[in-house]
Amino acid sequence: MTTVALIAELTAVGLDVHSDRALGPLTTYGVGGNGSCVVKVSSADHVVAVSEVLRRHPGVETLVMGRGSNLLIADKGFDGVVIVMSPSPTENAVTVDGDIVEAGGAMLMPVLARRSVGAGRSGLEWCVGIPGTVGGAVRMNAGGHGADMAASVVDATVLSLRSGHIARVSAEQLGFYFRGSALSGSHVVLSVRMKTAAQDSAIGTTEINAVVGWRREHQPGGRNAGSVFVNPGAGDDSAGALIDSAGLRGFTIGVVSVSEKHANFIQAGEGSTAADIAAVMSHVQSTVEDVHGIRLYSEVCLVGFSADLMTRFSHPSHTSEAHVVAKEHLQSLLGEHA
Repeated sequence: MTTVALIAELTAVGLDVHSDRALGPLTTYGVGGNGSCVVKVSSADHVVAVSEVLRRHPGVETLVMGRGSNLLIADKGFDGVVIVMSPSPTENAVTVDGDIVEAGGAMLMPVLARRSVGAGRSGLEWCVGIPGTVGGAVRMNAGGHGADMAASVVDATVLSLRSGHIARVSAEQLGFYFRGSALSGSHVVLSVRMKTAAQDSAIGTTEINAVVGWRREHQPGGRNAGSVFVNPGAGDDSAGALIDSAGLRGFTIGVVSVSEKHANFIQAGEGSTAADIAAVMSHVQSTVEDVHGIRLYSEVCLVGFSADLMTRFSHPSHTSEAHVVAKEHLQSLLGEHA
C-alpha cells in the first residue's frame, strides 16, 4: 500500500489529511522531520473512521499526537500515519457526575484544570502545569506537584486503531507506572473519568495561580519538552540536581543547551535539530553516569530514532514482566489478539 493510496482512502471518508507534512511545528521542541501521512481528527467519529481504513492495512505504523509536548521526533520524520488530536468546540467541556469529572482525550490539561475548578471540583488543579492533552497525559502518566494521572483516573474510554474496538478501561487495567502506562501508539484515548472532591471555586483558582506562579519562577519557558530525565529512585538526588552537580548546566551543542534555569530541561533554539537534542541528552546521560554512577532515563518519548538510541534512554520498567503482562492484558481487552 503506497502512501498516496492510503491518503486517498482517508480523504475519501471525509478526513482532513496531509501528505509529507512537517511534524516539528506540532511539537513543543519545534524540531523533527515530516510525517508521510498526517490526519487531523476532532471527534470520536473521526478516530473510528481512521481505524476503519487502517484495519485494512495492518502493517502501517501509527503515531497519536496531542500537543507534542513530550515528543522528540527524529529529523528523518515518521513514515506512517500520524493522528493529530484536536478538540472540537462541543467536546472542549467537562462533565460532572457526583465526584467524577469526565473530559475528552483531546482537551488540554490546563483547560481541564480550570474547567474542573470552575465546576466546583478539586483534585485536578495540578493539571494546569502540564502543557499536553488529557489523552497524552494518561498514556504518559503525567504528573507534577505531588500528583499524577494514576492517582486521579477512574477509567478511560480507549479505541484500538488495530482492532476498532472501544472499551472503558479501568485505571488498574491501564497499567500505570512512573511516566508511563500500557497504552501504545495504536491506542487513542477518547475520554477520561477522574475522581475529584467538592471545593469552592475561589479556593481552586488560588491553587491554580500558585501552580502557575511556581512554574514560572522555577522552570524555563521557550522550546522544551519539560523535564527530560526521570528522577532516580528513593535516596538519590533528583535528575536535575545530578545534572547540575555534574557541571552540565549551560552545556551546549549547536543551539541546543541544558537550561541555565533548570538543569533537567533541554532548550531548543532557532535552527535546532532533533539530532542535536539527542546528542545533548546522550552527553548528559554519559556524564552523570561517569560522575555519579547513576544512569538517567528519558521521560521524553523518542520517535523515529535508531533502536539503539531509543533503548539507551528507555527505562527498564518499560520491559519489566509486570509491564509486559499489563500491555498484553490491555491488548486482549481491546480485541487486538483476535
